[in-house]
Amino acid sequence: MATHAVHDRSRRRIRFDEHLPVDHRLNLVYRIGAGLMGLGLIAFGIFGIVHNIGFFDTGGDEVWSLNTNGALSWLSVGVGLLLLVGMVIGGNFASTLNMALGVLFVVSGFLNMALLETDYNFLAFEIQNCMLSFVIGILLLVFGMYGRVGSALPHDNPYWRARHPEE
Repeated sequence: MATHAVHDRSRRRIRFDEHLPVDHRLNLVYRIGAGLMGLGLIAFGIFGIVHNIGFFDTGGDEVWSLNTNGALSWLSVGVGLLLLVGMVIGGNFASTLNMALGVLFVVSGFLNMALLETDYNFLAFEIQNCMLSFVIGILLLVFGMYGRVGSALPHDNPYWRARHPEE
């Protein structure tokens, strides 16, 4: 009996990148989500870079009322470009990228919150940076999970069909 349950669970396991066609209507949500977050991060990073702030300077330099330094500025540009690549590719890649980066932003918010007021705060985070990291992370998670998870997915949704093959 136990082997039957394990077999059923492994048979129902789905691979996210195989179930949505590239032109599916959810593709627009994944693309817009990735693009908007990417553009915002690139703009924030560019404003920090043009201020010629030291790479690991923790002197309280601000862009848009957020603390920054050269390292955070360049990191923001890099992640923003990655999100723009996700927007261009779209589909399952953008969805998965949004979810992965969303988790990383939330973890970064907690990690940097723990590092506030320490010598290890090399990205010059303040509490407002941590809060924005949480907001960006949650938004990216929502954009990435849209149409993949939920209790009210329509029965024609490929993720619902993969989880309920018997119906």
